[in-house]
This record gives sequence, C-alpha cells and structure tokens, in this order.
Amino acid sequence: MAKKDYYEVLGVPKNASEQDIKKAYRSMAKKYHPDRNKDNPEAEAKFKEVQEANEVLSDPQKRAAYDQYGHAAFENGGAGAGGFGGQGFGGFGGAGGFDFEDLGDIFGSFGSFFGGRGQQSQGPRVHRGDDLRYNLTLTLEEVAFGTEKELKYKRNGQCHTCHGSGAEPGHGTKTCDKCNGSGHIKVQQRTLFGMASGIQECDKCHGTGKIPEKECHTCHGIGLERETFTKKVRFPSGLQTGQKLIVRDCGDAGANGGIFGDLRVYITVARHDIFDRISEYDIHCEIPLKMTTAILGGEVEVPTLSGKKKIVIPEGTQNGKIFRLRNEGIKYSRSENRGDEIVEIKIETPTNLTDKQKDILREFDGSLDNKKNYKKAHSFKDKIKRFFSKFEN
Repeated sequence: MAKKDYYEVLGVPKNASEQDIKKAYRSMAKKYHPDRNKDNPEAEAKFKEVQEANEVLSDPQKRAAYDQYGHAAFENGGAGAGGFGGQGFGGFGGAGGFDFEDLGDIFGSFGSFFGGRGQQSQGPRVHRGDDLRYNLTLTLEEVAFGTEKELKYKRNGQCHTCHGSGAEPGHGTKTCDKCNGSGHIKVQQRTLFGMASGIQECDKCHGTGKIPEKECHTCHGIGLERETFTKKVRFPSGLQTGQKLIVRDCGDAGANGGIFGDLRVYITVARHDIFDRISEYDIHCEIPLKMTTAILGGEVEVPTLSGKKKIVIPEGTQNGKIFRLRNEGIKYSRSENRGDEIVEIKIETPTNLTDKQKDILREFDGSLDNKKNYKKAHSFKDKIKRFFSKFEN
C-alpha cells in the first residue's frame, strides 16, 4: 500500500514554515494519541503516521531529500523516519545505510549525463558522525516538573590513542596519493544509456584528502573506537509522547577527526496509576466516593502531583460531578504557571449487603418524596408519560 504524502498527513502546504509544521504536528499528535483513543485501534496507526511525517518534515536535511525524491529517499536502508540503523522505534543506533550526502553522491555522479543536480564539490570533506537515537521513558511526575537524567549509551568515540587523527602518535598525515588531496576521484558507471562519468568520495582517505603517515595501532587509521558515553541532560516540563530532543555533538564521532553527530532523544511518557493526561498541561483523576458521603456531603482527600489536598463535597453530589483544582497540573515549559487537575466524582454503590441492611435501605427509600428528593427521576417520568400519551390518542 502506497504511503500518504507527508504534507497531507500533517495537513500543511509544501511551503509550510517550520513553525507551521510544529504546530500541525502537536495538534494531530494530541488528536490521535493512543491514551485519548483507547477504544480506537486506527488512532494508534494514525499517530505513528503523524510521528513519521513530523520526523521527516521537521528535519531540514530530510525534508529537502523528501521534497526532491519523495518516499524513495528513505527506502532500501535510507535514513528516513523510523530508520536510524533500521531499529525503528526500539533501541538506538547509527543513521545506518546511506545518509543524504551518500544519496547525493549516487545521483550526483550522473549529474553531467542527465543534466540534473550536477557534480559534488571536489574539495576535501570533513566527515560528520552519525546521529544516534535514544528512547527515554519519563514518569508523569518527571514531565510535570522537569527532570535531569544521566543518559548512558554506546557510541563511536574518538580513538584515545590518536585522538581521532588516525595516525600513530609521533607521526603526522600526508596527502592522499589516490586523490592527490582533493578528497574525490573520478569514476565511470554503466547505465541503461551507456557509460556515465561522475565524481565520488575517495575510498582511501574517505574524502579528507589526507592519510596517516603511519596508521594508529589502536584504530588502524580510522580515528574511532567504541566507547560507553555518559551525558547529563536536563528535560523541561510539559514534554509529551512522541516529542524529540536533540542533544548536539553527542552522537558518533566523525572518521579521521570529523565532527560529532547529534543524539536524538525520543520521549515516551509512561501511563500513571492515578492520573490521566487530558491536554498538554491538564490532568484528570477519578475519585470513588461512598454513596453516603455523596448524599450527606463531607470532606475527602484527593491526590495531586504536589501531595494530598482536601476538597469539600456538597450534600446531594451527583455521579460525574467535576471539581477543578487550579494550578495542580503540569508546569508550563516557559513559566512557573501550571495547568489544572480535573477531579471527577464516581459514586460507588455498596455491594454484598445483608438482609438487614437491605431492609433499612427499603425503609429509607420509602420515606423519600419523589418530587422533592428525586427531581431528575420525577421529571424524566413525566417526560415518558407525555411521550407515550401521543400514541394513546
């Protein structure tokens, strides 16, 4: 089944600004969030579709590739939405397959033949390391007030022996003898239309134009080695499932002294035993209430994210009654204000009554005046009489 156009998924035009895309994503993600559509399996699929579209269109590099090649830019191992090492939404890994620059080499090598994008720059290139993906689950309490987390993960770091240069200590680098320092070589490829010439990255110096005089004995000239990396990251309040935070320069190191990629942290907010999140900053809580308290009124203790709080229950409180606790929700990301907590009353009818208790209730019910004590039931009974009277005439 063909994928839908990402712009259609988010409901934005192709010239939409980054702000328009961000706004559309938040609106769609809120609409189709699984927590708000528990009985609608189609909503989860739509939510993932919205996430995928946002991941591509919110990234300028991916968006440029998508605008030029469509979904084909991310097929066959490409670094598209859910890519990152082919791990989809699980674990974390490198951007995997080919990146957009690799894609450019593929198409660029035929530029002069097809009159397309043209050839790549022939100057030496500094390699940028792969971006990494890290899936992080936060509690509602952590999201409500913000939190600091120590992230620990594996990455390609700079070699501790040569510090990323690829050269054995005490030795420098020299001009690559294959590309003469340009970082690129000319190649020919056979196509359906015959032989086509193009320029691609030198496979000996990997585009840097330099090679070690003597390769480092630890990394064998690559400049990289696997390491366990730890980074403390501050996460602001108000985060939602599906949001992504980018931690700059914490991804893989680039080969031969290249710059670091980024760490992309994808957020999941865990379900809470007591509270449901009903908007970006508001939460909801159902409070079971004894029938006698609902009838007679009283005080009950309710939980909040800040601790316990007492509310007054008026006499004759009905099932579904809503109390709004101001400033007891999730803290705003850019101010000290907070959302609200919505407390919904759920009157619990007693069960497992003894015969004596049942007799007491019958006697009590018989003492009530339907018109005075059961206004809604009495009004509804009158409506039924009027309705059926139409058929009797």
